[in-house]
Amino acid sequence: MNTKKNVLPPGLVNNLQEVLLSRKGGNSENDKKDEQPKSEAVGDSTETSTSASDENDSSKPVVLVTNGEGIDSLGLVYLVQALVGSDLYNVHVCAPRSDKSVSGHSVTVRETIIVTPSEIEGATAYEVSGTTADCVSLALSGALFSWSKPLLVISGINRGSSCGNHTFYSGVVAGAREALICGVPSLSISLNWKREESQESDFKDAVAVSLPLVTAAIRDIENGVFSKSCFLKIEIPTSPSTNKGFKLTKQSMWRSAPNWLAVSANRHPSSAAHFMSNQQSLGLQLAQLSRDASAAGAARRITMRRQNVEVESVGAVKSDNKVKKYFRLEFISKEEEEADEDLDFKALENGFVALTPISLCPQIESDILTAASGWISGALMVEQ
Repeated sequence: MNTKKNVLPPGLVNNLQEVLLSRKGGNSENDKKDEQPKSEAVGDSTETSTSASDENDSSKPVVLVTNGEGIDSLGLVYLVQALVGSDLYNVHVCAPRSDKSVSGHSVTVRETIIVTPSEIEGATAYEVSGTTADCVSLALSGALFSWSKPLLVISGINRGSSCGNHTFYSGVVAGAREALICGVPSLSISLNWKREESQESDFKDAVAVSLPLVTAAIRDIENGVFSKSCFLKIEIPTSPSTNKGFKLTKQSMWRSAPNWLAVSANRHPSSAAHFMSNQQSLGLQLAQLSRDASAAGAARRITMRRQNVEVESVGAVKSDNKVKKYFRLEFISKEEEEADEDLDFKALENGFVALTPISLCPQIESDILTAASGWISGALMVEQ
């Protein structure tokens, strides 16, 4: 692990080094023995069941899991299976009902959200109609679960990286940030998913990579040495099983290039193929295709279109005939110039697991502060 410019407590760094860097000896018999139960926990969680008494067992640390892509996403499913399978934690889940991965830190304040129990073996789980920040805020409020606060909040595993300025758009990062706002230690985990290269099994490998970090974090929280001023953003490379190790990184200003496309009024980005490529749960795929194919649904859509046409035609008579334009946002990957090897996106692209501490109050560099102060003073003098 690279500890250059480290902002984490020494105790946490030492434990991370001890737990994480042991993976370097992956060919030894001891490492094989240590890794085997983790693989079994991820892939065979149906053998492990938590009783009602276990769910309220105070002897096990309470871990809350959320994510940005919905409660049925593979990243969350495999992560929860591994946590439950370890039989070390009292696992609770509160996650969005649908994909909220690019919702940022938005919360629902003028609408009523719907919360429904969800069947996840070995865990107490709820799905929420709101955003990821809604889920964490509600879970930590004391209104939903019987416990006051969990020991740790884990937000993930997200499909796609959250490096650079994408942290502002990211729902999975918002989940960890909301926990920190509420005074609860947290981790956000993202997998650098690439459509042409990645496959479902990569989520299982990403879980195996993440578990030592979870173990180290919980140990340090219990020992009182985990940082209270930041959460840890974990970015896992495209091929988790062949990662080059863990690297402490700095937050970058990187982002994909936004591209706004002008589209026709009847052009929609969704289709059966688009849905199948973005949702890996077969049950959800079949349910969605069934809804789209139903005659009743088609009739309702036709009726709604007709109603919209009628309303617009009547409105055009009574007011100015305004032309409506339609746009859709897409993000396009771009070639990056040479950058600091310690930046999050650079380390990720180089095959490292990037560990970035994220604070609620980032420090403004002194030269920027000086420049801003000079501008404010000059502006006020001109106004006077």
